[in-house]
Amino acid sequence: MLTAHERAEGGALDSKSDRRATFDVAAIRADFPALDQEVHGKPLVYLDSAASAQKPRAVIAAMDSLYLHDYANVHRGVHELSQRATRRYEGARDRVRDFIGAGDSREIVFVRGTTEAVNLVAQSFVRPRLQPGDEILITGLEHHSNIVPWQLVAEATGAKLVVVAIDEHGAVSADEFAAKITERTRFASFAHISNSLGTVLPIEAMIAHAKKAGVSVMIDGAQAVPHRHVDVRALDVDFYAFSSHKMYGPSGIGALYGKASHLEAMPPYQGGGEMITKVSFEETVYNDIPHKFEAGTPNIGGAIGLGAAIDYLNGIDFDQLAAHEESLLAAATTQLVDLGGITVVGTAPEKAAVVGFVIDGVHPHDVGTILDREGVAVRAGHHCAQPVMDHFKVPATVRASFGCYNTMDDVVRLVAAVEVCREVFR
Repeated sequence: MLTAHERAEGGALDSKSDRRATFDVAAIRADFPALDQEVHGKPLVYLDSAASAQKPRAVIAAMDSLYLHDYANVHRGVHELSQRATRRYEGARDRVRDFIGAGDSREIVFVRGTTEAVNLVAQSFVRPRLQPGDEILITGLEHHSNIVPWQLVAEATGAKLVVVAIDEHGAVSADEFAAKITERTRFASFAHISNSLGTVLPIEAMIAHAKKAGVSVMIDGAQAVPHRHVDVRALDVDFYAFSSHKMYGPSGIGALYGKASHLEAMPPYQGGGEMITKVSFEETVYNDIPHKFEAGTPNIGGAIGLGAAIDYLNGIDFDQLAAHEESLLAAATTQLVDLGGITVVGTAPEKAAVVGFVIDGVHPHDVGTILDREGVAVRAGHHCAQPVMDHFKVPATVRASFGCYNTMDDVVRLVAAVEVCREVFR
């Protein structure tokens, strides 16, 4: 029998919010309590969603209800609380499946986030298949989490990391990617959307080129799933990973999609409880997928929060969201450039709602500090993408990133805060 909390959660999954009828940003903002505060005496403008998005009340309530009423360890208990927690935990897995268009919940592995997902695939799928001289293909846009795991695997096996260069706008060419594929290419891993520049990669064409050459592909979708519809079966991608905290859910949880045939063939990444069916001192029999990759007590509350975040996003029309975020990006880009003395870093023809910039003669960290005093939260640094910064010959950028709750007034506040910064350093 379902509890009231489970019935409410199920209703959230089945219902479509009124937000779908029209993109009402004021109503959306009201769902995020953290936005209703002042910082240094100024109303908060939160422009750091690419690092971590704020959380709606629905996500907070779903996690609260678990800990208030339904918490117990999952899968292992016959008592009622364990059964409730298990239903909610596995229900969150089903939500992830549907959200990204996977065909089977067994293809959804809960992980700590995109970083762990990349490491899992690197160690369990790619490393056993590599020989000295084999090649792993990435792009020059990647987050460190999609560079370092492949360097570790290459160093351990004698394989080689091959990088597809980005152009002066921060874009990647699908043709350039295809030209880098050789008979020694064994795997390709690249972002759907760049976290540092907002560049949208031509992943459909890149996947097609890789498939034609018999190369398996992983996509880092951390920056994509909060902003656009993703269908892993339509993409025909082998692996796709994302993090909850980028998409209005809790931190410390994420999901890896992997084709069932791949996951079945992969050895476990970690050993312990939960990922086994039988253990003796002579041998261990591993659990079925996806559980053989989920060693130990999982992040139960995190998974349920992720499921609630998916429910929330399902209440937003992604076409309307994209149009709203594109208008914010265009306005912010134009108005910042019009101030003069500002260079936008990353001007690819297709971008998500991220604008990175530098002010002549002012270090980005100083800009970020002054903007904070004006109540505007941005990210200043290399954004875990130092090769991108090296490409543009800058030590860092100021990055303003937009989410579903941002408004044109936020753009106005950003530009005004930048003007204050310019006056300080004039």
